[in-house]
Amino acid sequence: MQGYNVLMIYSNDMKALLMCERLREPYKGLSNFVGGKIEEGENGMEAAYRELFEETSISKADVTLHHVMDFTYYVHQCYVEVYVGRLKRDIQVSGDENELYWTDLKQNFFDMSRYAGEGNIGHMIEQVNMIKDEILSD
Repeated sequence: MQGYNVLMIYSNDMKALLMCERLREPYKGLSNFVGGKIEEGENGMEAAYRELFEETSISKADVTLHHVMDFTYYVHQCYVEVYVGRLKRDIQVSGDENELYWTDLKQNFFDMSRYAGEGNIGHMIEQVNMIKDEILSD
């Protein structure tokens, strides 16, 4: 099974989430979290930090990631590991994989006309909301 990761990155003040606008399929034109493939021989956490840096220039020194959930798609023979982190300081993000932007938390992340993942983005945010004080506090 091919592994992928999704990275939920909160701003230092916890008022915004890092998103990207997909430039290619799947979900071209929709907003999504950053992430990518877990390479053969790579563990999930290593892959999460690698993808985060490749796609955003956010380094391991800038954020502590927490593995919060997984999704397994048996029909598609893949799984997705979900990581969440809060920036330790304000930093400039940059990348050429997709268009990056910060969005406030007042969006309807279940809106499938705007967000990728068939409602999973909203689900992931709601799940993290239940535990974020425990795992994302200073």
